Amino acid sequence: MSIRGIGRRWRLWCAAAGLALLLAACGGQAAGQASAGASASVGASPKPLASTALAPTASVPASASAAGAAASTAAASAPAQAVDGGLVLTLNSSNSKAEYQAQELLVGHSVLSPAIGSTSAVAGTIALDASGKVLPSASKVTINLTTLASDKSRRDHFIQGNTLETAQFPNAVFAPTHLSGLPWPLPAAGQATFQMAGNLTVHGVTRPTTWNVVAQFSGSSVSGKATAPFTISEFGMTSPKAGPVLSVRDAGTLEIDFTHVALARTA
Repeated sequence: MSIRGIGRRWRLWCAAAGLALLLAACGGQAAGQASAGASASVGASPKPLASTALAPTASVPASASAAGAAASTAAASAPAQAVDGGLVLTLNSSNSKAEYQAQELLVGHSVLSPAIGSTSAVAGTIALDASGKVLPSASKVTINLTTLASDKSRRDHFIQGNTLETAQFPNAVFAPTHLSGLPWPLPAAGQATFQMAGNLTVHGVTRPTTWNVVAQFSGSSVSGKATAPFTISEFGMTSPKAGPVLSVRDAGTLEIDFTHVALARTA
């Protein structure tokens, strides 16, 4: 073979070898990219779907999840509402006052004039269940009648010693049994008018009594007034008649005022 022929075959071999090396390199690079892409695709999928989204849900205890749901429900409720529980209204001497109003005829007068006595010695609770009904076993309001005072000490001494006989019957007790017309759940703000019925014990005699209540709601507290008619004779008492008092009308009015009384939720 001539030198020219040998050179031509050498160039063809080198070209073939170079083409083979180029194809091998390109194939390896493509394979590497494909492998890397596949790895990236496989590796990216578990993180958002399995590790991030599913794992936390599976690891949260059921009790913690329920507690969180309960907290969200409580936060969404109005301050004075108790959809999932009852309410307790607590009256005491710091936020309540009881009062009687009667009409008396005095010596030297031709018309009746008002006689008003009051006391802040009021204590008790009114409990409601989850549906807004009174819980009689947990509801009672007591008024200490020995602390009743008016603008005349002579009147007070006579009423306590002879009419009310507070040495023997020192307290008036009201035991509520049901409510009528009270909106439920309670409004977070605004006014409501309703009736509260129950049994009132005065002078050792118990009579059914219905109070007309006007209440003003403000967040988690309530203020208002409850009034009820009464007659002296129905509780086994005699109308006062002594000194300057010629007579006292048998019929009168009882009143309980309450201011910013807290509404406490029950469990």
